[in-house]
Amino acid sequence: MKKKIIVDDKMQKTHYYLTEEIGENFDTDFEPELSPKELLALGIFGGKYMTDSKSEFPDDWFENAKLATNGRDIALNYYEVDASMPLQHWQDKGWINPVDPRGWFQWYCRYYYGRRLEEEDRRQIKRWKAMKRHLGAVKKNCLKGDLTCRKKQRQALLHWAYDSRKI
Repeated sequence: MKKKIIVDDKMQKTHYYLTEEIGENFDTDFEPELSPKELLALGIFGGKYMTDSKSEFPDDWFENAKLATNGRDIALNYYEVDASMPLQHWQDKGWINPVDPRGWFQWYCRYYYGRRLEEEDRRQIKRWKAMKRHLGAVKKNCLKGDLTCRKKQRQALLHWAYDSRKI
């Protein structure tokens, strides 16, 4: 299976190939708790993530997605807090690979969809694993089930496909 995906959005005009079935054959070190579809429905990135690139991914990912119609709307985030840094910050830190100019979540959507890029996958999985330290901070400082405790950290975890509602 090699399906060609055409990308034509505000940040990128390119293509890539899917080599795995959707949601299948993940690296053994990568166990996200939520799919892109679930994350979009819960509310992430102020609803302003990928609003111009919906045609790249399956339509059903966007059926219940909380997407902003204009600028970012923090009220659309699950925890209703801003847990994002501007894209420029990520670019300045050198954390953005041009293959995925929107960053980690774009990489995750494409990985989940079935694209594999060995070196970039390894790099992004390492970054995903590093976010786990925030799980420990929430567990240490919050009562189980208190979703009002450390909302910014919980929202950030959600952005990285950790289900912070379980903590």
